[in-house]
Amino acid sequence: MGKLTEIILLAQQRAQAMGASYKGALTPVEAAEFLALSPEARLVDVRTRAEWDWVGRVPQAIEIEWNQYPGGTRNPDFLAKLKRQLAPNSPILFLCRSGARSDGAASAATEAGYDQCYNILEGFEGDKDASGHRGQLGGWRHAGLPWTQG
Repeated sequence: MGKLTEIILLAQQRAQAMGASYKGALTPVEAAEFLALSPEARLVDVRTRAEWDWVGRVPQAIEIEWNQYPGGTRNPDFLAKLKRQLAPNSPILFLCRSGARSDGAASAATEAGYDQCYNILEGFEGDKDASGHRGQLGGWRHAGLPWTQG
């Protein structure tokens, strides 16, 4: 069994245990490995434009807001924008700040007919620490994966 197959099976087991409708749930490190091993896979960052601009971006990520900034209302064009950029059989890894919005995006995309949707657990910044700050307890950035700022 190859490394990509191992990652997919583990992600599928996690998603099933969570009761998720999408194909799998990945840690940030697994997501980076998945992207490296599967050239057709794409990362869709569903954070807001403010988060991309002020907190940081993942290189080569497709950026589609799940909730709009300002106001936080659901982006009514999310699925239309996704459909313009990716085919329904594309492996898609969804990323947000902590894994919650990307869970919703992966579920919505699955419901819309995308059959290879994955949520990146912990998101870009991870959970809050005891002081209420993100970036110290998990996440894409904390794992030392590629990102830019500014």
